[in-house]
Amino acid sequence: MTEERPTSGPSASLWEREQEVATVELAIDTLCADRSSSGSLLVFRGEAGLGKTALLTETRRIAEARGCTVWSARGGETLRSVPFNVVRQLLQPALVSLMPEEAREYLGDWYDIAGPALGITEPGDRQADPQGVCDGLVAAVRRLARRDWPLVLVIDDAHWADQETLRWLAAFAERLDDLSVLVVVARRPGDVTGESARHLDAVAEGGPVSTLSALTPEATAGLTRATLGAHADAPFCREVWAVTGGNPYETVELLAKVQDSELEPVEAQACELRALNRSARGGGLVARLEGLGIEATRFAWAAAILGTGISVELVAKLATMSREDAVRCAELLRTARILTEPDPSAVPADDGDLEFVHPLIATAVYNSIPDALRTAMHGIAAQVVADSGLGPAMASRHLLQVHPDDDEELVEQLREAAREHVAVGAPDAARRCLERALKEPPLPETHARVLYELGCATLLTAPATTVDHLQSALAMPGLDGAERVDAVFRLSQALLHNDQLEDAVRTVEAEAARLGPGPAQLRLQAVQYMWEGIHAGEASSPGRSERLAELAATCTGRDNPERALLILRGFDAMTHGENAEIVVELSDRALVNGRLAPGLGWTDTEWGVEILMMLASSYTYTDRLDRAESMFTEALRTYESAGWSGGHLSLAHAFLGFSHRRRGRLREAEATLRESLRIAERVGRGLPLYWSATCNLVDTLLARGHVEEAWEIAEQYGFAPPYPSTIVLPDPRSVRGRLLLAVGRTQDAINELEAAEKAATARGHHNPVMVPWALDLARALATQDPGRAAQLASDARRRAERFGTDTAIGEALRCAAALETGQRAVRLLSQAVTYLEASPCQYEHAAARVEYGIAARSVAEINRGLALARSCGADGLVTQAREVLETGRGLR
Repeated sequence: MTEERPTSGPSASLWEREQEVATVELAIDTLCADRSSSGSLLVFRGEAGLGKTALLTETRRIAEARGCTVWSARGGETLRSVPFNVVRQLLQPALVSLMPEEAREYLGDWYDIAGPALGITEPGDRQADPQGVCDGLVAAVRRLARRDWPLVLVIDDAHWADQETLRWLAAFAERLDDLSVLVVVARRPGDVTGESARHLDAVAEGGPVSTLSALTPEATAGLTRATLGAHADAPFCREVWAVTGGNPYETVELLAKVQDSELEPVEAQACELRALNRSARGGGLVARLEGLGIEATRFAWAAAILGTGISVELVAKLATMSREDAVRCAELLRTARILTEPDPSAVPADDGDLEFVHPLIATAVYNSIPDALRTAMHGIAAQVVADSGLGPAMASRHLLQVHPDDDEELVEQLREAAREHVAVGAPDAARRCLERALKEPPLPETHARVLYELGCATLLTAPATTVDHLQSALAMPGLDGAERVDAVFRLSQALLHNDQLEDAVRTVEAEAARLGPGPAQLRLQAVQYMWEGIHAGEASSPGRSERLAELAATCTGRDNPERALLILRGFDAMTHGENAEIVVELSDRALVNGRLAPGLGWTDTEWGVEILMMLASSYTYTDRLDRAESMFTEALRTYESAGWSGGHLSLAHAFLGFSHRRRGRLREAEATLRESLRIAERVGRGLPLYWSATCNLVDTLLARGHVEEAWEIAEQYGFAPPYPSTIVLPDPRSVRGRLLLAVGRTQDAINELEAAEKAATARGHHNPVMVPWALDLARALATQDPGRAAQLASDARRRAERFGTDTAIGEALRCAAALETGQRAVRLLSQAVTYLEASPCQYEHAAARVEYGIAARSVAEINRGLALARSCGADGLVTQAREVLETGRGLR
């Protein structure tokens, strides 16, 4: 908050800050010199009262004198629970100058994503993704910053900023390289824990951190004489420093009180300084406040409770006094340097008429309120805020401070606030509201619903906690019908995210058995088969595929539970290597006029993303790559437009890259998969989506012939056993086995591929394209165990012919040819080329064409393969073909 300086010393709070001011001036000069320059970040860290706010005020003055636009905001000790509070303050000057249609034009697609968090538009129907909202805020500031260059962002008391703002600030600080903006942050050391501390640490990594120190005795003496006059003697000046510890704020306040008391600044009066200093802080400040009268004290208490937006009208309502009395009290508190008028250049116009002179004063006043009274005042403040039209979300920070009292109305207010928080992308704020609602506690008939809502709010951020909440909700009365079924599904999702897949299967199985026949039971049965279908454990449950086939045989696709079962049956048939035409027929029946059915979309929560990834994967491995790519592209577009930029977006990029890899667009695949991995890194390592991104990227780099790079990725991102409990496509053991072969670790590769064989056999996964271990293992064993290699190749060919796709048969023929020589190898490769030419998988076609040309010693065939390899981006194949052509031995 803005510090009020004595008029006799306009630069009082900047004594011994020459180095910091010079750093600010250099950063601003650099910003103004070149619009294309990189952005920069300055962090000033110091204990309370060391002049951080004064330094930021000077930063604003210098920046505005250089012609910069300055946006500023500050955290508040009692406002940390208000999501997006600080970033809203920061953007207010830019937003209030825009009409709604102008804001939409500037923010583009991000308007509907970031707009609700900024309070400039209502939330949509979809649940906001926190990462998407964060990215939207980054994009919003970037776009507005280009308009308002040169721009300086000033954030004071960042240690009290809300978690959502700090998340945005950390993300924005990472992306300053290509945006000419100066960000200046002031914070105290410590005072922050958990996610907020992690975000602040990330911010500090983006630029130099200057730690402010207390004034030296010499500077304190200079400040004392500048304020009180040159006649202040040395002993008096030394005592000022001793009393204040060189704290600039305390020094300024003490000197102001010396002036008010008309104390002579000489050694004989120095003994009075400690008493004067005590009156400016802690208990002394409280005593001084009480000396102003009970009404002024009540006014200050009410202001401290509000914390922000302190207007005379609101304080009067909260303190239950007339407007005339409130105006009189406000003037008393201004005169006593407890309250002041906000700096209009640093605070939004609607932020209130008053603020505390310093956060230390605000904290002391707030803590001086008797506990019971403080709690009661927060309850009244909640009603005052709600009545003023600011809504349940703004009132909820006060409700969080109220003692539990079996108040059902309070429970409903907190539930409504939680819904508002979720809608704008602040699930942690929703969690706080619902956890507080549980302490009230809710009535028995609503208790389960509150637990259910809490479980939904924490699903993606705290799966273990979600499991506890949802299990408790399901164990008590109150959840019935579709709501209960949805709670069971979400519980199974939480168990899955918590790596408890077997428990997830048992949960839906037990609930399905409890229900009678009908759509609800069918939905849970489908969910059970879905979780079993993606389980990568040692073995599938006995008879699972047969039961699924029987159930799917009764389905016509008339509703989404039946469509889900058809998708699951098709995926199961694909993994087991049944004929591809059966897989496609089942998959097609799950669509409505060739498109996803309503309620089965990429952002619909009733089924989740897994079922659609299964459907698209079935199309991918059955050579229907047009359909698969269309689905993955739609997923990507849907998530981007909805602002879902966390795990869902990473998975969409991974599977689109997977589709590009299958089609032979290796450059596009690599770029898409690197983006998937970048997003997955933000979400967290070890999750299935992280494995999907890494595995596909390694597979693509191997296809490109970039073996060293593939190995570096594998080492950097932990692509090695143990593998996740869910299926990853393509099979990670097979891909790692191929990687080990490529780097020359043949025996390790054989061991890895044999482990892949064991796992696939246990699960009944006999699709030679999805789990291609046999093809690579046959090649690896060709020299040391040719008999086994031949048998593996023969079995792979038989399974490929059963599956029936051109890609599967062509790849099996390539493998068989690798074990042969002479004309037999030529004939097998000729057949492989015929099949793969009809396949949509152009990399495999290119590889077969080059191998055929080499075996047949045909320059024409090698050149055809070389052209294909170039178009695919298969650099290793290109090099191989060129080397053979350059030697020219035996070619015709």
